[in-house]
Amino acid sequence: MKLVNPALLRFQNAAEVRDYDPAGHFCSKETDFLDRFAQFAVVAAREAVHDSGIEWTPELRERAAVVTGSCVGGKSTEDEGFRTLYEFKRPRCNPLTIPRTMENAGASHISIENRITGAVYTVSTACSSSNHAIGQAFWLVRSGVADAAITGGSEAPFSYGHLKAWEAMRVVSPDTCRPFSKNRRGMILGEGGAMLVLETLEAAQARGAKIYAEIVGFGMSSDAHHLTQPSLEGPARAMRGALSDAGIAPEQVGYINAHGTATPANDPTEAGAIRLVFGAHAGRIPVSSTKSMHGHALGAAGAIEAVATVLALRNRLLPPTANFEEPDPQCDLDVVPNQARPAEPEWALSNSFAFGGLNAVLAFRRWQ
Repeated sequence: MKLVNPALLRFQNAAEVRDYDPAGHFCSKETDFLDRFAQFAVVAAREAVHDSGIEWTPELRERAAVVTGSCVGGKSTEDEGFRTLYEFKRPRCNPLTIPRTMENAGASHISIENRITGAVYTVSTACSSSNHAIGQAFWLVRSGVADAAITGGSEAPFSYGHLKAWEAMRVVSPDTCRPFSKNRRGMILGEGGAMLVLETLEAAQARGAKIYAEIVGFGMSSDAHHLTQPSLEGPARAMRGALSDAGIAPEQVGYINAHGTATPANDPTEAGAIRLVFGAHAGRIPVSSTKSMHGHALGAAGAIEAVATVLALRNRLLPPTANFEEPDPQCDLDVVPNQARPAEPEWALSNSFAFGGLNAVLAFRRWQ
């Protein structure tokens, strides 16, 4: 961990974006307005738009949307402001503190850069933020409210104060992330950003776009149970909602990208919820947690995992649950331990279950 001195923390590992240099993406005037989390959002959006080949006409800009997810916003900027006031006893903060810390900064900068004047907003639902954002963008396009959307999420949570808050919760692993393994010891925090370009199938085909997958369903629910302790029924309702929205039967699902945080409470609860929804078929579904490799990026997690799910379908290669060592009878699923697996699922789910009991599940179909 380079951004914060690990000697000051009980945990030493984190999933940082390697070799990232803002100067490679922004001029100094731009970085004045952009916290690290917003930079990740803009860079990911640029890559997605470029890869999509979409052309922004004046009409499309008016009919396009930007919907992003972020859990904590500009934490490093916020931390710097607090240090200025309380540690250095200076009477004034940086005048750009608020524009840099607000969770919608990424969405707003994406809108400005692409001159998109349709619906632009940010969803903040803890670790489900990106899945909620992608799901709502999907519904906007499907319903005809928007003709296209840039959607996903970003997060940069590595500030000293924020990491100390996570330390106090005692859910961060002292070594590594082992989802569904009996000897799991907690999550590894991560950062990053991922964005998708969504449009109708007809529009994508008409312009000869590179289509990675179809997004076909979205389900969401609230546990209405406890702020930090998950329930079975809430995640199950969200998965059922995604299946219903997609119009597919549980038996058709061939892969699940799990929320899979490697905490003692989450993993058996998620396994139980999958059993509740899929019954006997649950044991035949490969279920992996890519957080074992990219960490838990909080509000960006759903977006990163949506990309992982889409690429698993497109490449016919399921990502593994890395670091797996010992089966847990409470997590009795096929967790694709340690090695990627060739497979050809047609349908897949991507789960996000957040503190506050807020659940969001996306359904994807492999592009034929």
